Amino acid sequence: MPTITRTEDLARFCEAAKLAPYVTVDTEFLRERTYWSKLCLIQLAIPPASTAKTGGGDAVLVDPLSEELSLEPLYDLFRHEATVKVFHAARQDLEIFYHDAQLFPVPLFDTQVAAMVCGFGEQVGYETLVRKIARADLDKSSRFTDWSRRPLSDAQAAYALADVTHLRVIYEYLSAELKKTGREAWLAEEIAVLEDPETYITRPEEAWLKVRTRTNSPRFLAILRELARFRESYAQARDIPRSRVYKDDAMIELASTKPLTEADLGKSRLLLREARKGDIANGILASVKAGIESKDLPQPKGDEPGKPGNAALSDLLRVLLKAKADAAGVAPKLIASSSELDALATGSRDLPALQGWRAEVFGRDALRLAAGEIALSAKGGAVRVVPVG
Repeated sequence: MPTITRTEDLARFCEAAKLAPYVTVDTEFLRERTYWSKLCLIQLAIPPASTAKTGGGDAVLVDPLSEELSLEPLYDLFRHEATVKVFHAARQDLEIFYHDAQLFPVPLFDTQVAAMVCGFGEQVGYETLVRKIARADLDKSSRFTDWSRRPLSDAQAAYALADVTHLRVIYEYLSAELKKTGREAWLAEEIAVLEDPETYITRPEEAWLKVRTRTNSPRFLAILRELARFRESYAQARDIPRSRVYKDDAMIELASTKPLTEADLGKSRLLLREARKGDIANGILASVKAGIESKDLPQPKGDEPGKPGNAALSDLLRVLLKAKADAAGVAPKLIASSSELDALATGSRDLPALQGWRAEVFGRDALRLAAGEIALSAKGGAVRVVPVG
């Protein structure tokens, strides 16, 4: 199986890809020992008919670990707007390319998002689409392999190439379905989010928002915010996983016990030994002190002063969402999340569910339901919208 290890060979394939209507792309990477994903392999495929013009192969592996290879020809292909770049579940792949080269492939097509728009369910997996659309089975035996080791086995290479060869059939089917249903603009809205740099920027000062905790004391949250800020900055600067600094459960323990000295850190049940001294220990103690002294106390996550929750309206919105999603043949989660419905019930209006194609399918009626302008009626197992008044 062809594996590209030299820049000139990659350039040759990418020039051929520029003559094709689309190229399918996938990556293999490792992230267990680093903060940023380590790119280990790139898979590319073009329609077989396109190779007749070039005399080359239609699917290749690209080895980014090769010292004789620059990825600039691939990035040049990514900038080439006449060729669609097709991914499945593109977010992690795009994060890698954005971090490494500060670019996004354009134009972009994500088959996972397209499948949800076409009614294949929530977060539909590649294997499911291969089975349902390409009518094939995947060998997943190499799924959890170490992609940084060389040479790759034949099994690894076959597994990797399957991730882009079947993708051609899936793309052509979903692209046709979107044209048939007139939902290409729906996909474009979702792709715009994937192509927004904000999607991939992790700000240390916002890291605490992703930590799950049952404690909503503003002072506790202030300390948690400072601890999460330090951990994120430390991990990013040294390219190590967050868990190598300290895990979430240890951070929650620290925010509760409020250690002020290294001796206090020694009493922690959950803190790693390496974190009880040196730079990490100093960072923890400084963060705890900053949180204790902070006058900018965060509000508990999900709470909005003066906006009590409306559980009954939240339940009705869930019923409306299910009915609208079923009628449109779209995964409900693609239209609105559970937290968005709860926010809508409290009076929030700056929500994705109320914008673009989502407003057409669900948002407008959701606002009418919240305003008491419509009601819901069940008949014969179907939910109907009924005007009020």
